[in-house]
Amino acid sequence: MCMVIFAPIFAICAFATCGGYYGHLQVKVDCSNRRQSNLSIDIDFGYPFRLKEVHFKAPLCETKTEEILFLDGDFSSAAQFFLTVGVFAFLYSLLATIVYVFYQNKYLKNNRGPLVDFVVTVIFSLMWLVSSCCWAKTLSDIKTVTNPTQVLLLISACRAQQNKCMATQEPLWSQLNTSAVFGFVNVILWVGNIWFVFKETGWYKTGQRYPTRTASSKRSSEMRQRLYSESSFEQPEEGFGPQPSRQDSFNQQVNRQGSFNQSQVSLSLPHAYLGKPVTYDRDSKVSSQGPIIFVNKM
Repeated sequence: MCMVIFAPIFAICAFATCGGYYGHLQVKVDCSNRRQSNLSIDIDFGYPFRLKEVHFKAPLCETKTEEILFLDGDFSSAAQFFLTVGVFAFLYSLLATIVYVFYQNKYLKNNRGPLVDFVVTVIFSLMWLVSSCCWAKTLSDIKTVTNPTQVLLLISACRAQQNKCMATQEPLWSQLNTSAVFGFVNVILWVGNIWFVFKETGWYKTGQRYPTRTASSKRSSEMRQRLYSESSFEQPEEGFGPQPSRQDSFNQQVNRQGSFNQSQVSLSLPHAYLGKPVTYDRDSKVSSQGPIIFVNKM
């Protein structure tokens, strides 16, 4: 939302201060004979800073003719690139403002709007960074080329010691310095806006829905895994043997309960001693004594 408010303003300030610049340099040549002197030589330049096309006339003190001189350098590429980035950033900021205000639901639908906005914001951040750095370096070169001392060296009459040459008016650089500052302000603004746009994307929401485990949770999971491994080593038969079914386990429980009840019943019976068995012959006579039971009273 900060980009919606400030980005169009700073973009206008950046390309307006660069594209609307007009520089004026004035020098004078005072010849020794006073006849061919020119006390007002005007040199005008501005955007797009094709200084090699800027020319001016300077007197030749030895003759009555004048020479035509040109400045050095062509700095139009960096200046036009900086201004183009500013114009497109301004247009995109206006478009984003309209979408945020009037089409918020469509912007958030299917997560396409935030993703496109995130990619475009990253691209403009890089473009502002590159163009601002190039423009700052180019501005330094423009100041060097239009330096009055450098311009006076181009004039043939100023190379003679008997002639006097000096600058009566120098160009003002405050406007171009402001444009370079606004360029880096836009870099900071667009880079900072990346985070706010990223929060609207599905990538950020997915990370919030499935947060990463903290160190304490990792330690607790490792402890549970260690305890499980120790218990599996203490009971190898249960861990590696065939697992019984529910019916088998139920039958085992029933058998254990039945054997436990039988043991309880057997403990309640009195102890008895059985003697030798009794056999009978055909005449039903006892050939041997039957079993004699001795009962121990409890």
